[in-house]
Amino acid sequence: MAEADPDLLGAPPLSPVQAPPSLAAQVRSAVIWRSGSQVLTQIVSWCSTLIVIRLLAPQDYGLFAMAQVMLVLLSTMNGWGLASALIREEHVSEERLRQALGMLILLNFGLSLTQFLAAPLVALWFEEPMVAQLLRVQALLYLAVPFTALSHAILARRMDFRRPAQVRLAAAVVGAGTALTGALSGWGVWTLVAAPMTMLLTEAVGMTRAARAPIRPSFRFAGAGHIAGFGGVMTATQIFWFVQSQADVMIAGRVLDPHSLGVYTTGLFLAQLLASKFVPPINEVAYAAYSRQQGEGQGQLIAPALLATVRLVMLVALPAYAGIAVVAPVLVPVLLGSQWLEIVPLLPILSAAMAMMTLQILFAPATNASGVPMAALRITMIGSVVMPGAFFIGSHFGLTGFAWGWVGGMAVLMLATVRLSGRIIGVTIGGLVRAILPPLTAALAMAGGVALLLAVLPPLPDIAALALAVVLGVGLYGGALHLIAPDRLAEALRFARNRSHADEAAEALPLA
Repeated sequence: MAEADPDLLGAPPLSPVQAPPSLAAQVRSAVIWRSGSQVLTQIVSWCSTLIVIRLLAPQDYGLFAMAQVMLVLLSTMNGWGLASALIREEHVSEERLRQALGMLILLNFGLSLTQFLAAPLVALWFEEPMVAQLLRVQALLYLAVPFTALSHAILARRMDFRRPAQVRLAAAVVGAGTALTGALSGWGVWTLVAAPMTMLLTEAVGMTRAARAPIRPSFRFAGAGHIAGFGGVMTATQIFWFVQSQADVMIAGRVLDPHSLGVYTTGLFLAQLLASKFVPPINEVAYAAYSRQQGEGQGQLIAPALLATVRLVMLVALPAYAGIAVVAPVLVPVLLGSQWLEIVPLLPILSAAMAMMTLQILFAPATNASGVPMAALRITMIGSVVMPGAFFIGSHFGLTGFAWGWVGGMAVLMLATVRLSGRIIGVTIGGLVRAILPPLTAALAMAGGVALLLAVLPPLPDIAALALAVVLGVGLYGGALHLIAPDRLAEALRFARNRSHADEAAEALPLA
């Protein structure tokens, strides 16, 4: 069968006089659609989540967190790495797509069966029989993954993030509606199970239609071994990532009651919003763009592109984390309600850890696209030892001990990532320091000013104090950054307007 590159499947033909868009323009469009839609999606999700959190009890979130350990573990093996391998392929045929779909179906059916059978053992570990029931229902989630993952790979090859953005927004609306219905109808913890299931089903149907992906699999895998090999390395990376990121819940689930575990996991969810919801979409675009650069023989441009990504991501991330840390006493009651005040002392600690995590996770797309997936694997192997050790030590000091475990473990892991991945890509520590120092300085100055404001304010409603703090914080950060490094604001504006100096935008465009 002739090669039929999915970059062109379903895409409108170019006219004879219409030049294809440059990589810089494609990246800019992809970032706008992927990040912009993520903002809208999260607004929809947060609105429903904040209502649901007020209606459900902390123990509901504790039970759900226990079930998530098994679900997240098996999800690391669901084959997204196989689909990601297609993004790096120079040519992909229809038969290759059908082979990938066959692999994904077999893999996810096996995972679904494994979770169904192992559910009682997980419940026994946590000493909560309800966990088994949750896991058996959630086993259905895997059946939608093959169609979502394959469609994502097809669209990413085209650098088309517009249609996935529209599908994800529609899925978020469906999930939010399900969550509100469940919470208001008294479903309890089942609300947290039903909402993601309806979201994933909606996304699978929508993405398959948007990508015009094949729905008839092939189970003859001749010639597809290299895809399985690349996917296997990425899957191993995800397994070790599971160990380092879920070790806290596995340990906390044994030493904390469901209420305390719910407090901890909800505080972690709030602190991780930026790193878990906004950075992954940027990494999706970055991986596709880095892969295009590597495929076109311009791998030397990956390092400056990564540094540009770091500059723009940390321009937003550092003030966000500093702000969350300093306004926690008024933020938590406004967003979550007074029943969650135990989260307040955790947020400043977790925010420091998440700032380091945000930087650390920006490296993997660059090394994977460079054809060195073993780099990310080695780093997650280190993390699978460092993070559980940090959490075990922290478990002797209660809730705040787990939070400090994140700080200590992530500091070690971030340094290891910079050292190992930096050498492969060509990024130096000095380059990273220059990229991070200006927004870090401005963010700390902002945090000091906001803390002083909150200390001298007369008694006010929490929402009024929060509003004043946000307004002052934005002004202080913008002013401080303008004094320290006005070029950073100019760089962000150039990216937003699709302009840059000289040839900077041609290929080494900021990917954030």
